[in-house]
Amino acid sequence: MHLHAHALLFDNDGTLVSSLASVQRCWTKWAREYGITPEEFARVPLHGRPAAEIVADLLPAEVVPEAVARVEQLEVEDVPGGGVELLPGTRAFLDALPAERWAVVTSATRRLAEARLDAVGILPKTLIAADDITRGKPDPEPYLLAARRLGADPARCVVFEDAPAGLAAGRAAGMTTVALATTHPVHELDADLVVDDLSALSALVTDTGVEIAVRP
Repeated sequence: MHLHAHALLFDNDGTLVSSLASVQRCWTKWAREYGITPEEFARVPLHGRPAAEIVADLLPAEVVPEAVARVEQLEVEDVPGGGVELLPGTRAFLDALPAERWAVVTSATRRLAEARLDAVGILPKTLIAADDITRGKPDPEPYLLAARRLGADPARCVVFEDAPAGLAAGRAAGMTTVALATTHPVHELDADLVVDDLSALSALVTDTGVEIAVRP
C-alpha cells in the first residue's frame, strides 16, 4: 500500500516516543496526592487526552488549574530519569522528511512535549500542543491547526496515531490516518492503514510531496 502526502502529522507519545512508564508513575503519584482512589482513577481514559480534561473528570473545577500544574511538573521532572525513549523506526523515518513537511501534534502541554522531544533529540519545526488549542482530540482542531501552520490542504495530510481519540481527530479533519499498534490492540484502531510502528514504513520525498510505503 502506498500513500501520498503533502504533510505528515505525528502524535508524540505512543507514536514517536514511549512514555507510558513515566505517565503511569507520575499520574499514580499525583492521584495519591489528591486522594483519588485507584478505582476512580481507572475509570477515566488517560492516553491521548489533554491533562486538563483528565483532571477535570476527577476533581472539582476550582482545584483543576493547580492540579494540572502539579501533574505537569511531575512529568517534566521524570523525563531526565529515563521517562521517555524513541519507538522503533522513529529516527530513520523523521530523518527522511524535510522539516517543513511534518509536525508533531500532541495532547501534552508545550513544556512537557518539548522536554520529552528534547530528551530524544527530536526538534520539530512545527509543534502543536495543548496550549495552542481550545478543544483536544478527538476534536479535529489540533490537526487542522497543524495543517494550517504547514500551509497544507487537510485532504493531503496523513496523520500518524496510536490512540483511538487521535485517529478520530484525524478522520474528523478529513485526513488519511495511519495507526501504530504500540499502545492499543489492532481491533481498537480504526484507520486507513495499521502497522506495528514506524519501522514498518518508508518515506520517499518527491517534487510533489512524500510517498509513504509499507516495507516488504
